[in-house]
Amino acid sequence: MRQNGSLSRILHVLLHMEQHRDAMTSEQIGRMLGTNPTVVRRTMAGLREAGYVSSVKGHGGGWTLARPLADMTLLDVYTALGAPELFALGMATDAPECLVEQAVNAALGQTLEEAERQLLARFGEVRLSEIAADFTLRAAVTTRGTCQGKHIGKHVA
Repeated sequence: MRQNGSLSRILHVLLHMEQHRDAMTSEQIGRMLGTNPTVVRRTMAGLREAGYVSSVKGHGGGWTLARPLADMTLLDVYTALGAPELFALGMATDAPECLVEQAVNAALGQTLEEAERQLLARFGEVRLSEIAADFTLRAAVTTRGTCQGKHIGKHVA
C-alpha cells in the first residue's frame, strides 16, 4: 500500500525554513526532498496562497515563512496541501446490489468518517512550533544532525 508523505515532507521543509536565515530556493528544497524544483514550486504554491509562505522570484529570491510556526497547525498545512487522502483504505464496489457489501461498506464508511474527524481535530491542536520544540530537545541530546546528509546544512538547536 503506497503512502503519501507530502504532509510529513512539507512539515520538514517548514521547520528547516524557520532555521534558515535566507530564503530557500526551490532547487535547495528539491535537493533536500529528492525531488524536482517544479514539484516544489507546485507544492509550495498552496502554502503561499494560504499565507504560510511567501516567495520572491529571481536572483536572491526563494521561499520564506510568512508566519511564525506558532501560528500554523498540522491542519493548516494539511488543508493548504489540498487535503490529501488520510487513509488508503476504501470500500469495495464490485457488487453494489450485494447486501453483505452494503453492510460492510456502511460499517467501514462510518468508522473511517469518525476516524477522520478525530484525526483532523487533533491536527488542529498541534502547532508547528511544538514540533520545532521537540526537534530542539532531540538535537540537544544527540551528535547527529544532518538528516542523512541531504540538507543544506546542519540542524541548529
